[in-house]
Amino acid sequence: MATAEPTALSRVNVALPGVARVLVTAGKITETAAKDAYSRALAARRGFVAEVIDSELITALQIATTLSQAFAIPMVDADAIDATLLPEGLIDPDLSRRFGLIALGRRDTRLVLLTADPSDHETAEKVKFVTQTGVDWAVAEFDKLARLLEARNKTAGAALDSIVGQDFNFDESTFVDKDASTEEKSGAEADVEDAPIVRFFHKALIDAINMGASDLHFEPYERFYRVRFRIDGKLQEIVSPPVIIKEKLASRIKVLSRLDISEKRIPQDGRMKLRVGPERTIDFRVSTLPTLFGEKIVIRILDPNSAKMGIEALGYEPDEKARLLSAIDRPYGMILVTGPTGSGKTVSMYTCLNLLNKPGVNISTAEDPSEIYMPGVNQVNVNDKAGLTFAVALRAFLRQDPDVIMVGEIRDLETADIAIKAAQTGHLVLSTLHTNNAPATLARLRNMGVAPFNVASSVILITAQRLVRKLCPKCKAPIKIADSALLEAGFKKEELGGSWTPYQPVGCKACNSGYKGRVGIYEVMPISDEIRRIILADGSAMQIAEQARTEGVRSMRESGLQKVKAGVTSLEEVLGVTSE
Repeated sequence: MATAEPTALSRVNVALPGVARVLVTAGKITETAAKDAYSRALAARRGFVAEVIDSELITALQIATTLSQAFAIPMVDADAIDATLLPEGLIDPDLSRRFGLIALGRRDTRLVLLTADPSDHETAEKVKFVTQTGVDWAVAEFDKLARLLEARNKTAGAALDSIVGQDFNFDESTFVDKDASTEEKSGAEADVEDAPIVRFFHKALIDAINMGASDLHFEPYERFYRVRFRIDGKLQEIVSPPVIIKEKLASRIKVLSRLDISEKRIPQDGRMKLRVGPERTIDFRVSTLPTLFGEKIVIRILDPNSAKMGIEALGYEPDEKARLLSAIDRPYGMILVTGPTGSGKTVSMYTCLNLLNKPGVNISTAEDPSEIYMPGVNQVNVNDKAGLTFAVALRAFLRQDPDVIMVGEIRDLETADIAIKAAQTGHLVLSTLHTNNAPATLARLRNMGVAPFNVASSVILITAQRLVRKLCPKCKAPIKIADSALLEAGFKKEELGGSWTPYQPVGCKACNSGYKGRVGIYEVMPISDEIRRIILADGSAMQIAEQARTEGVRSMRESGLQKVKAGVTSLEEVLGVTSE
């Protein structure tokens, strides 16, 4: 569609806005009246079209008709459009509100936009830049378009209110880190103080905490928006709010997390705190990621109480617990916790630190980032951009007379060498590696370039772990499993015969899925003298595993089967988590 102005307009005073020149050229208002109205609009900081309509110089219908004829574009009756049926995600909601635009649809690579002023070339250029598409205009009467915009915003607000519920109330001050020191909010921040958005986000956080979620995922797509919680390790879709809220919701989260709300092109990381009780505050780690249709935001719930629930709650079998406690009672050496992301390594290490955290013990940690705040522990956030790497932090720790050092992850040879030297010189070192099982951890250190002697003389225990979902105690039901299937899973013949009963998930109001909560399964391998000899001889992970089994170390599969026998989890869950 044509967007160029008629050549006749060049004879009119160019100081006037485009719509004014069109109306003057068409003989709808005089040039003097147009200049006076424009001056009043500037003084009142309002649009020219709104000013001439309120001054009764011309009607909204006359303006729309004139513009339609002058620019040869269609005129649309905005009152005939159902706000709930408008396409979502075609244009930034901020642009829509700021410039009074409605996206009617897309035609090939061009957007069809409804406006009251198609002569506004500045707006057209901004839309083209943001959407990277061409623009085809349609014109509507100013008052009708305003009503449509209001109806659309009310539709989104009403949808959020129906999701949240009218009985949900909250205290804005529960966000502990929210900066309330300035008397005036910035324009960007003020723009996100939308009551339905605020209530929806706060409700999502409270629901996630109450449901025991570990993460919240806010995911924008072209035609819809969804919110998912990770509960007991599985993502579950919780709600699908209107896609039009994605920009405001992202800005709201960024404001609370002290992120740059104007930066939408690169990932950002931040944190926020929420007070959920008189003596309970929960931290949230926030990560934003630019995607095709907006910013995906993932919020990790960091509950400090998870590290204080005691070693009994982690799920160690009695002999495994005894081995771990014996290792952390040692004055020096290295304890390694291994497993994939989300396997509970951080909680396990902080549970050990909680046992070691006494007035006479100096504990320092280096993490990327620190997920759980623990009073009495000197916690350092690694910052690679600033030069504060794990290796740099470790060197600094060694100059500060530490008793216990915790390294979030051993990623390279330099960090491994310093950690091992610390373990050899009178310090207890705890760290993590990403390996599938305990024997493979020793092979991983060797592949990183650590000498066999250093591994054998420093590492005192390795524990590999996974998390399995616990059966809901209210609805779990017995299940008959063939002996052949149990033997294939790893049970021994002497364990069969009806002395125990396997259970299966059912699902009830308390759990929905048949599972509620998670528990760890472990492979706790102390480094014995015989295993040290295998390491010094540069033996394989398979040789180490065979020796560990000889010494009574259970694999994670065998540890999981113990949970099946105890009715804690299902055989299906254990097989799914331990299949390699």
